[in-house]
Amino acid sequence: MTALAALIRRDIRIALRIGGGALIGVLFFLTVVVLMPFAVGPDLALLTRLGPAILWLGALLASLLTLDRLFTADHEDGSLDLIVMSRTPLELACAAKALAHWLAAGLPLVIATPVLGLLLNLDATATGAVALTLLAGTPALTFIGMIGAALAVTMSRGGLLLAVLVLPLSIPVLIFGVAASQAAIVGPLPFGAPFSILCALSLVSFVIGPFAAATSLRNGLD
Repeated sequence: MTALAALIRRDIRIALRIGGGALIGVLFFLTVVVLMPFAVGPDLALLTRLGPAILWLGALLASLLTLDRLFTADHEDGSLDLIVMSRTPLELACAAKALAHWLAAGLPLVIATPVLGLLLNLDATATGAVALTLLAGTPALTFIGMIGAALAVTMSRGGLLLAVLVLPLSIPVLIFGVAASQAAIVGPLPFGAPFSILCALSLVSFVIGPFAAATSLRNGLD
């Protein structure tokens, strides 16, 4: 557990440095949300209806933007080989790296949501609902993306492969995240059903993701 805690602290410190990737994701999220009102126009009612979808889409793309650094930096400096050969199970190490990535890059998106919701004409209840669904759903995006990052780490054009692999797998998370947000804001569907499915997707990805990523890393580095 001490080794895993040290790995989490190390990855968070690297991600929070300039160029580490965490700040890039937040700035991209901010850019998407700021530009959308200009594209939609002055119709505030339409902007309110599209607000949850815009926030979720921005969070998905911002998360995808930072996933390529999950294993690439460690592979370039040789740290990944040491992690694979260490006595700590590789599955736990992958889970620790994904958790550190979410804390550094995913959680700031959730924290920024209430402020950015004001730009989309969302009230406090609506932004709170979207932030809650992002809190439940963004771990799924991270652990699903970890599988693609592990597959792409040893390839020369891994970034393109990462997008091709992760985006289709992330669509259910996007669908139920937006559905839960819309249910909490306007109804008529109950909030509990899509939110429960969203939480289930995060739990399933938390269980499957580390094992799939560890298998990909072992096969790719052999």
